[in-house]
Amino acid sequence: MIYSGNKNYRKKTASPSQEYRSIDWWLLVSVLIMLSLGLLMVLSAGSVVGERDFGDKYYFFKRQFAFVSFGLVIMTACTYFPRRILNNIHYLAIGISIFLLLLTLTPLGIDVNGASRWLPFFSFSLQPMEFARIALVLYLSYFLSTHQHLGRTFSKGVIPPFAITGILCMLLLLQPDFGAAVILLAILFFLCLAGGTRFIYLALSFSMMTTLAVSLIMNSPYRMRRLLAFIDPFKDAQGTGYQLVQSFYALAEGSFLGVGMGNGRQKLLYLPEAHNDFIVSVIGEELGLLGITIMMGLFMLIFARCYRIVLGQKELRDKLTCFGLSLIIALGATLNLAVIMGMVPPKGVAMPFLSYGGSSLLATMVCIGFILNYSRTVSPEEKNLYTNKKTNLSMQKLNKDYA
Repeated sequence: MIYSGNKNYRKKTASPSQEYRSIDWWLLVSVLIMLSLGLLMVLSAGSVVGERDFGDKYYFFKRQFAFVSFGLVIMTACTYFPRRILNNIHYLAIGISIFLLLLTLTPLGIDVNGASRWLPFFSFSLQPMEFARIALVLYLSYFLSTHQHLGRTFSKGVIPPFAITGILCMLLLLQPDFGAAVILLAILFFLCLAGGTRFIYLALSFSMMTTLAVSLIMNSPYRMRRLLAFIDPFKDAQGTGYQLVQSFYALAEGSFLGVGMGNGRQKLLYLPEAHNDFIVSVIGEELGLLGITIMMGLFMLIFARCYRIVLGQKELRDKLTCFGLSLIIALGATLNLAVIMGMVPPKGVAMPFLSYGGSSLLATMVCIGFILNYSRTVSPEEKNLYTNKKTNLSMQKLNKDYA
């Protein structure tokens, strides 16, 4: 018998000893609504670019629909993926991630605007960085949970996870992809913080990473220009600050109710990457503050359900893995919003569930699938509730038979 809700248990075909329940339907429904909104906005934001570049205004919509369909299949598979196998693939996942990142640096890598971040995959392009985040979460969760007694020592509890993260970051910097490396470091920091690593070690490491990041920015004219554009985008509104300025125009034009679905003007080749990194700007223009609020409300519901699932795990490793997977989605959403509002320097971060792109969407669906997998775990409180209810029913039956 499996617990299938917050209050009652229902009879299923599973055995009474099985400690699994139904998935978190609130999370699933919220994700499906977000995916539907994303499809609508890709249809609206990508029509002009699709018509110009491919002669088909539905080009990006059709591809995104294919990504969503395949992503739902992947999500379902991950939801019912055996937990014992999931807990033993961390080294394999890290190895595959390092291998794929190395391949991007070979002639097999696809070079776009001076960055080699993609690999050809049939008629699509695969971005290994998106899946390297998941691999890092699986490894860090394993290490921090099984070596918790070493978490307060530097040589054995700090160096190994930092070394693995450093290798991945180094490969990303060689592509180059500075922003993706920063995201990996953020995942490392928060997971180590949650896993019990001494704060003094984290503070020292954070200081070293900040110093390194500043030096990389100062020694790179391209990164320096983007930083200056972030500080005052209107100073070079037709150059390095162009994307931010157009994003601001879109958000300002939308006002409270927006100009209406499909009636936005910034997507008419004014706002670069309107169907991708800056799709939230299109939402703000066409659906207004009301649309942005609905989107934010859905994200808040998703993160609230993820937090509840994290707290419901019995094992530390499961808690850390679920937390890390939720963190991947949260960091992506937070950084994307921060970019379009001019709070951080421009960086190509896709908005989870909404932005066009196969790799980012499939990686997000893998995260959601595994989180739904963990949502099936029966917490100790729920198990005790079931045990007490079963005992009470047995006692009632015994009293009835005795009477």
